[in-house]
Amino acid sequence: MKSAVETLNPTRVRLTVEVPFEELKPSLDAAYKKINQQVTVKGFRQGKIPARVIDQRFGRGAVLEEAVNDALPKFYTEAVNEGELNVLGQPEVDITELKDGELLAFTAEVDIRPALEIPDYSGIEVEVDAVEVSDEDIDKSVEQLRERFATTSPVERAAQDGDVLTLNLEAKVDGEVLEDGVAEGVTYTVGSGELLDGIDEAVKGVEAGNSATFTSELKGGSAEGKEAEVKVEVTEVKSRELPELDDDFAQLASEFDTFEELRADSRKRLEQMKKYDQATQAQEKVLDELLKLVEVPIPEKLLADEIETRKHNLVNHQLGQMGLDLAKYLEIQGKTEEEFDAETKEQAEKGIKTQFILDELVNKEKLNVSQEELTEHLMRRAQSSGMSPDQFAQAVVEGGQVPMLVGEVARGKALAVVVEAATVKDSNGEVIDLDDEDETAETVEAEGTDAEAADEKPEA
Repeated sequence: MKSAVETLNPTRVRLTVEVPFEELKPSLDAAYKKINQQVTVKGFRQGKIPARVIDQRFGRGAVLEEAVNDALPKFYTEAVNEGELNVLGQPEVDITELKDGELLAFTAEVDIRPALEIPDYSGIEVEVDAVEVSDEDIDKSVEQLRERFATTSPVERAAQDGDVLTLNLEAKVDGEVLEDGVAEGVTYTVGSGELLDGIDEAVKGVEAGNSATFTSELKGGSAEGKEAEVKVEVTEVKSRELPELDDDFAQLASEFDTFEELRADSRKRLEQMKKYDQATQAQEKVLDELLKLVEVPIPEKLLADEIETRKHNLVNHQLGQMGLDLAKYLEIQGKTEEEFDAETKEQAEKGIKTQFILDELVNKEKLNVSQEELTEHLMRRAQSSGMSPDQFAQAVVEGGQVPMLVGEVARGKALAVVVEAATVKDSNGEVIDLDDEDETAETVEAEGTDAEAADEKPEA
């Protein structure tokens, strides 16, 4: 077999392959055997029909077609390996010559990963937010904990801000009560801003056993978006009482004996959260700077497929679970379809560039993924998916996605190398020494694409 590679552009090549006919013999034998098992000819036992009889009855062309389809993947793969190509997706194959007993010739156009030059990235500098925890931050954290331990008790007075009410609701549109516009026993906290616009003003000052009427635009249901007349009946009013911020509260809400110990722990936790946010911010900013350093040509078909995949996942999975379609989503976001398409394309381009560059760095830095690292990554992915580690691992293996996970971990390690080499300062001008974050891979993971497609077998 002879093959030659012609570069069409930085991300696409054309392979020209010539195969001597004798190299087709194994596939021809397999074609005759396959046809033998599928047909019957009077006077011959099934599987024992001579080749000349098959040629006479069914045509030599049918045998050649079967043989070529069987042989093409093998010869294509040999040509790819000979050319040392890193191909993406399926090739477009064209049989240019098929001379019985002499020659098979074909061309295959296919996208390839572009050759990238990674420049010195040690000069990257980024600025991140400083880790600063104020007394106000601690007050807010403690107040959120305090809210969780609030108690309620019935009161015989009109409803006011902060009260917890039990309500019956009835919505009418054009004077008709909606089938899905009646609800009883609804719990609502006055001033929370939930349920319907205008409900807070309507219930304030109303005692248990009384009702009020207001108009509001419905946020869901059969008459979503329409103005409705809503009758709200207050059946119970409860006052909400917060515990005192003292040592007793600390013992109730935590493992600490004193309130000062609780505040000190809140400060420590907030500092840890801000350090994690700082590390994540550093990774994202360093990655953005790295992307600016490298020119990355992107295969057109790969980009189109990635855009389509992102749209499909948004519409059929994320929005579908929320009961929204794309039009409603764009209305909520205040975006036009053109703006959405432009953003999706930009995100897809960034995802592909990120993967190409970090994969190149994996090779350049000779980074390997250990079993322990893969297991830790799998555990994180399982947790974020809501599946048990065993269920997630089984789904990964059955879906043939182990190489994809290995790639995610390797790219995370590649980004960690760049972050370590970069200079990271906080907003106070202090140089930050970032430890090797276990979560680095999660940042890269968000940029995942379909660019990991393995070599695909062609068909004639």
